[in-house]
Amino acid sequence: MASAKLFKKLKAKPPRDLDKVVHQLHEDAFRKIDCLDCANCCKTTGPLWTDRDRARVSKHLGMKTATFEAQYLRVDEDKDWVLQTLPCPFLGDDNDCGIYDVRPKACREYPHTDRVKQHQILGLMEKNAAICPAVEHIVARMEERFLQARPSSAESGQQTRGPRRNR
Repeated sequence: MASAKLFKKLKAKPPRDLDKVVHQLHEDAFRKIDCLDCANCCKTTGPLWTDRDRARVSKHLGMKTATFEAQYLRVDEDKDWVLQTLPCPFLGDDNDCGIYDVRPKACREYPHTDRVKQHQILGLMEKNAAICPAVEHIVARMEERFLQARPSSAESGQQTRGPRRNR
């Protein structure tokens, strides 16, 4: 589970290098983790489908857009186009995506940890950590970096009463 303490701290005062840190952790995570081993995103959550996504995928499938929408999509309470059912109907038994080359923008960008302005999507990262092992890995490394306990001044050998002054 994502650290509520971490996200509370980052939302209150995001570090200047947050994007750089997250992007480095993203690269590290995806060197170690293969999405095809998991596909949790495709099994448990669906993308929002833009007008372009619907047109592109329906054309790829040789369907009229309206037919594609009726067969695979629905409009949710926020008036967004989403999948009718999960797991994604285009997910194969081997976790391969049947429409990978034309997949929706939201799928191409998932889990969004390589985007700029990470401070604006910390809530999304927190939610995605419960779904995606790569984001879980990123968050764990962020906890190590941003929540590591600093030694007290006595433990670090520093003075506890302010600097000495030369007389």
